[in-house]
Amino acid sequence: MEVKRKPRESTSFLLRRFTQKVRESGILVQAKKNRFHIKKQSRLQRRKGALERVAKRKIKVRLKKLGKIK
Repeated sequence: MEVKRKPRESTSFLLRRFTQKVRESGILVQAKKNRFHIKKQSRLQRRKGALERVAKRKIKVRLKKLGKIK
């Protein structure tokens, strides 16, 4: 985004025009949206995660039956 200073224009008004252009363009909104973007996991990573959760669940059920955990 570029704003050139007009002759006899104060810096505060130049800054105001700049912020207005940035607001109208929507660049700031887009940047804030993408700030915490998380990449999608690959199919293999999702499968590994699912298998780990199943294994943990089996261990937890087994320990519960043995009375090791409540």
